[in-house]
Amino acid sequence: MGDFQVSIQIAAEHMQNIFGSNDAYIRQIEEDLKVVITDRNGEVRISGEQDAVNKASKLMKELVELSKRGTAIQEQNVSYGIELSKENDAETLLEIDADCICHTIAGKPIKPKTRGQKQYIDAIRDKMIVFGLGPAGTGKTYLAMAMAITAFRNHEVERIILTRPAIEAGEKLGFLPGDLQSKVDPYLRPLYDALYQIMGAEGFQKNMEKGLIEVAPLAYMRGRTLDNAYIILDEAQNTTPAQMKMFLTRIGFGSKVIITGDASQKDLASGALSGLDVAERVLGKISDIAFIRLTSRDVVRHPLVQKIVKAYEDYENRNNDTRVRTARKNGSSLRKSK
Repeated sequence: MGDFQVSIQIAAEHMQNIFGSNDAYIRQIEEDLKVVITDRNGEVRISGEQDAVNKASKLMKELVELSKRGTAIQEQNVSYGIELSKENDAETLLEIDADCICHTIAGKPIKPKTRGQKQYIDAIRDKMIVFGLGPAGTGKTYLAMAMAITAFRNHEVERIILTRPAIEAGEKLGFLPGDLQSKVDPYLRPLYDALYQIMGAEGFQKNMEKGLIEVAPLAYMRGRTLDNAYIILDEAQNTTPAQMKMFLTRIGFGSKVIITGDASQKDLASGALSGLDVAERVLGKISDIAFIRLTSRDVVRHPLVQKIVKAYEDYENRNNDTRVRTARKNGSSLRKSK
């Protein structure tokens, strides 16, 4: 290891936030960027090869600025900052963190945490219809809800409409007791959870009673025209092509639409075509429609979730490659036999 060294002064009130519990964040930076970091009464010294030290120094300075803004540093911030530094990316954690959408009922700021999430938010602001595509944990639905609630509070729209196809997630639930609303509520629970966290249960119930917020299964959208509304279709991979067309043709004047889905988690019957897949092929060239693809890099849940998603992505890619090679081989054999 080289002997290049850089020193950074960090105020005592920011040390715990930046270093993490038991110096976990510092150890992560040391391990991933191959540097040695030591603290001498607020003077943090970074030593190693010059390129690695410069990257670590830049990242540490960004973490200091995030802490000064009042941001609680998390493992995801550190991991993503390391990835950006390895890629020599011009975009920084500070630029991504600067975009605050709104605050939860508890006062916690809701911000994009990755470049993909930032692109997603920018597209929602710029386009009338946005498809947010990607694996679980990338914040597709939560960020869409935050944008919808912000637009509602700013009187940009008159109401919020949240919908999902009511399809069981790979298992048969059997008979569900209660009235019609009670029967569909389990399918819509993730949407309620996000609303409660951002808006608060009391605020949600008040607006729900006034008809300003509607949470309903997709089948309820048929025959309606939705004007001056923020409309979110969640779990769109479980729509049929006919359902997707029906939903998209409900959109009226002054409305904005966000459609979220994960093509790898379809719960449709075997062999059934997904409306989300068809929409990508049919609508891809329309200028006021954006398709934002989030990946395992944009997962903001526990770091283990990111590793799980990446492992499944690699597994599915290998299987797809195998199927393509087999199809080509079979096709070649068929031509030779003729």
